[in-house]
Amino acid sequence: MHENKKVAFYTLGCKLNFSETSTISRTFKNEGFSKVEFTERADIYVINTCSVTENADKRFKTIVKQAQKVNADAFVVAIGCYAQLKPEELADVDGVDLVLGATEKFKITDYLNDLTKNDMGEVHSCEIDEADFYVGSYSIGDRTRAFLKVQDGCDYKCTYCTIPLARGISRSDTLENVLQNAKEISEQNIKEIVLTGVNIGDYGKGEFGNKRHEHTFLDLVKALDEVEGIERLRISSIEPNLLKNETIDFVAQSNAFVPHFHIPLQSGSDELLKKMKRRYMSGLYVDRVTQIKRVMPNACIGVDVIVGFPGETDEFFLETYNFLNELDISYLHVFTYSERDNTPAAEMENAVPLKVRKKRSKMLRGLSAKKRRAFYESQLGNTLEVLFEGENKEGYIHGFTENYVKVKMPWDPSYVNTLYQVTLTEIDEDGLVRFEFAKEKVMA
Repeated sequence: MHENKKVAFYTLGCKLNFSETSTISRTFKNEGFSKVEFTERADIYVINTCSVTENADKRFKTIVKQAQKVNADAFVVAIGCYAQLKPEELADVDGVDLVLGATEKFKITDYLNDLTKNDMGEVHSCEIDEADFYVGSYSIGDRTRAFLKVQDGCDYKCTYCTIPLARGISRSDTLENVLQNAKEISEQNIKEIVLTGVNIGDYGKGEFGNKRHEHTFLDLVKALDEVEGIERLRISSIEPNLLKNETIDFVAQSNAFVPHFHIPLQSGSDELLKKMKRRYMSGLYVDRVTQIKRVMPNACIGVDVIVGFPGETDEFFLETYNFLNELDISYLHVFTYSERDNTPAAEMENAVPLKVRKKRSKMLRGLSAKKRRAFYESQLGNTLEVLFEGENKEGYIHGFTENYVKVKMPWDPSYVNTLYQVTLTEIDEDGLVRFEFAKEKVMA
């Protein structure tokens, strides 16, 4: 046991990484470590990396330096997607002692023998096709909501993406495990669970370690809706071709699922969708949005979109811009395309100049602000339920309605992690929404 040893964590990237960091930190606790903030002195610093975010390697080096400043003798471990894709590169970074790939990261404490600094970073990373077992995890981001991982890996071969290389094949947690995790979360007085995975609509695949499966994503949603004690369930991000009408219709009348969907589009041009090897055309996307709005007129719909993909001419970009402008959606997450090693897109002709990529990204971010504002305006006068967050931000407490409108009021700690019915009244100069309490609080 490592009594009195301290460990600190830094997570880059997606919600899935956050939930896995949480699980890994629990294994350290079981070994007798105590967890401290990353800015504090620790014996081990664990950095969970991401291969999707811009300048992943630069960010990583900065974080390693940060750790070394606090304790030059600390043992530094790199895990996560970047560690799987480019282990040698991370091992070369000054100060890094251990790099663990996709399967090894969950057995991290097995690799910590004597915690003496290595002259060279040691690499343990499997071939990615060995990443076929499933490790369930959930993280409690703050006291208000938890991220529950239900699926990992991806069988899609989108031409710009390294995730299948970094996380392996699509595989799922068993239904009973997911329900057990959800129960554990609900017992900790957490009001909202966000379902996460790499491709969660693919849930069910690989439930038995092979492609056979008993359950679908709809089965999962229906079963979770029955778990007692969870006020809210949110689906994080789901592929349009896997978000079936049955699921949309079920969410519309469910007990706990909220009317908020995040659906990757990537491009409004069918020509580019084909080059990206996406599994749908823009018409199917319109159908999904139409169906959601038909059964849940106040639903919030977020969209992922990539700008500057190879071959994206001005015409193709405008096709995407106009497509999104006319669509009844609520906000965009805009990604500027950047080349990734070992992906087909990196070899494609007609690369878009960086300056053009940046300009297009700015245009779409402007469109996103307009869409969010219009969505917030459409909700004024509505009475909705707000879950208040736990942070004092410059004298204000923030919260989210079930359909993801962000509200604020002067800080009052007694509201943290409570649900109230409120009527939305106006949008303030920060672009957030003010409200009046509708009636006595719903539940503490």
